[in-house]
Amino acid sequence: MKYRIGQIVEGKITGIQPYGAFVELEDQACGLIHISEISDGYVRDIGRFVSVGDTVRVKVIDYDEDAKQARLSLRALQHSRIRSTSGRIGAKATLPEGKLGFTSLSKQLDGWIEKAGKEIK
Repeated sequence: MKYRIGQIVEGKITGIQPYGAFVELEDQACGLIHISEISDGYVRDIGRFVSVGDTVRVKVIDYDEDAKQARLSLRALQHSRIRSTSGRIGAKATLPEGKLGFTSLSKQLDGWIEKAGKEIK
């Protein structure tokens, strides 16, 4: 089977190390879910999320066809809940329109501080 970046696949956890979990895929391919790709939150112990023998659905984030090795992500399949500027949970946060850069941000800083001070009062 040829794996593509972004593809969702199933695999079996074959090993766990402090830095990630190894996954057996179809066609003698294997993959690694790096600890940073386990969850959105802090992961102290990978064993709290997966166990050897578990079947998991993961997203392919990179694939080396010659080595038949994949970089995989559990985190990419989790539904992130971001609080938007309107306060609704689940909506995507958006940036104000316009071209922002370090220079334009520094020009806006004093105004933002003043506005925040008024909102606090």
